[in-house]
Amino acid sequence: MTQGPFLYDDDPAPLHTGTPKNHNKLLVLIFGGTVLLAVAMVALMPFFKGSGEDQARQVAGVFAAALSQGDLETSHGLLCDAERARVAPADLAAEYLQPGTPQVTGARSSEVDGVPVQLVDVRWDDDGAVTTTTLTVVPEGGTKVCGTSTAG
Repeated sequence: MTQGPFLYDDDPAPLHTGTPKNHNKLLVLIFGGTVLLAVAMVALMPFFKGSGEDQARQVAGVFAAALSQGDLETSHGLLCDAERARVAPADLAAEYLQPGTPQVTGARSSEVDGVPVQLVDVRWDDDGAVTTTTLTVVPEGGTKVCGTSTAG
């Protein structure tokens, strides 16, 4: 103990008088809660972003609408890398545009060369003359259009 005159009558109190507390339960709770939150966010992501089919329908709709309105910059930006390298913006209408007003009518999952794709059907109605095209939509840095075929 320390000797000497004290300002108060009693000796200075020891600083650590209680038993040490174990905080492992708090750390486990924090880390467990973080992991649970991360798993929940991944599980709920399709509800906020939509399924692959929903995303493919949306991209195909924007692509066809922009193309039919002459917005080649937007349409060209929605192409996958291979198509963007193959088709110049000026040639985009010749490759993809059909006469009439586009409307997305359906989508289905498929696989091309081992890559999952969505095949999106677009109906082009030109005052009764109908042409149907199928856009191939791939997950490439987002959802991108990567080809077309005409059904009739």
